[in-house]
Amino acid sequence: MPYETVIGMEVHVELQTASKMFCRCSADHFQIDANTHICPVCTSQPGALPVINERAMQLTAMTGMALNCEIKPHNVFARKNYTYPDLPKGYQVSQYELPLCENGWVEIDAENGAKQIGVVRVHLEEDTGKLQHEGRSSLVDYNRAGVPLMEIVTDASIRSADEAYNYLNKIRQIVRYLGASSGDMEKGAMRCEANISIRPEGSEEFGTKVEVKNLNSFRAVRNAIAYEVERQQQVLAEGGQVRQVTMGWDEGMNITREQRSKETSEDYRYFPEPDLLDVHLDDAWIGQARAELPELPAAKAARFAADYGLGEQDIAVLVEDRAVAAYFEDAAKADGADPRQVGNWITGEVFRRLNEEEITIENAKVAPAALVALLALVKDGSINQNAAREVFGQMWEKGGSPAEIVEAKGLKQISDTSELDGAVAQVIADNPDAVAKIKGGNMKTIGFLMGQVMKATRGKANPQLVQELLKKQLGA
Repeated sequence: MPYETVIGMEVHVELQTASKMFCRCSADHFQIDANTHICPVCTSQPGALPVINERAMQLTAMTGMALNCEIKPHNVFARKNYTYPDLPKGYQVSQYELPLCENGWVEIDAENGAKQIGVVRVHLEEDTGKLQHEGRSSLVDYNRAGVPLMEIVTDASIRSADEAYNYLNKIRQIVRYLGASSGDMEKGAMRCEANISIRPEGSEEFGTKVEVKNLNSFRAVRNAIAYEVERQQQVLAEGGQVRQVTMGWDEGMNITREQRSKETSEDYRYFPEPDLLDVHLDDAWIGQARAELPELPAAKAARFAADYGLGEQDIAVLVEDRAVAAYFEDAAKADGADPRQVGNWITGEVFRRLNEEEITIENAKVAPAALVALLALVKDGSINQNAAREVFGQMWEKGGSPAEIVEAKGLKQISDTSELDGAVAQVIADNPDAVAKIKGGNMKTIGFLMGQVMKATRGKANPQLVQELLKKQLGA
């Protein structure tokens, strides 16, 4: 029997704020000594009272706006009760019945074109601590406890592992554009769970959903969903019933493993947090958050197509990262710049250097203006592409202006016919077999002769002029 896959996603995003959600402790918890960024509030000492981090509220509202959500002026924090060693309070402060953002959507690429995925809610809560297992003991690091955590919950409109993968990519791109989070799944700054079920094709009734946790990479999301769908199909094929449980993804074995029965909202015994007042946001506050929104990827892509005439694939690469898009635009707007050429060099030579050195474009060693100055030398015929790559390498490693490097290295292109005529004539005289092939109609061999001329001129000859002179002297 053919089945349809039904998936809903819960994505948790750690917000990039200076302090934690309800106290003044630093929110930085990566690569620091255990239990150094803690205080009576985030470790739940008697008498300690929380205070809401306004910046976390702003970043969550901005994310909701970017996901086309309604921003709710009245929202409430609640206690979500469950007991784990890494949760110092014995409950988590979260939003439940009255979240900050509701009823949104985001557009992704799907098999049959663009598709909207419904966003049910975007709300704020606090992160838990971390357990560190050593032998038969477990130690608790509370540095992460209380870090602002934004949860984005979809409806059940995702239909495949690929759609889930594309959705996560879109969420990461948006939170990075907003400066809300690094979105780094490998570091735990973005984590997700997938609620997966299957149903007979054509059926309107949902199947029994299974939650899969421990998805800490994009690859894990795709593989875990594919495995879990196949597992559920096998259970039904063998006459069994899928049970509502929580599964963990075993990356080493590439399988899902049952962890516990699935909790419901009743199990968490939600009730309003008595230590926090209800939040009431006025129009001015919401308007200020909206004013802080940057140009988002979809709008930027449409503008790049209209303003710079770039192709769809080039645009997708250039707008993926906000800093890359800014670098491109700084160069493309310069006087005399060719946007297509600029884009090609960024996705080619610039990206190659960034990848080799494992740095981001904010740390690029050639500024946009310097790149444009180099490309201007190619455009006016002063140097060819090979020489330009050599000059770019020198600029990246040691700095300097492209014109000065060209002069110092003697890389200026020979574009004078009188200088090249002799070199072309000599190459023709030295290669009679190649000349015979060309005169016999095999024009591909002219490329060989061009190479010989370039070799004789140490790569300085203008390739287009060389080709013209060869054809002229050969009568081709």
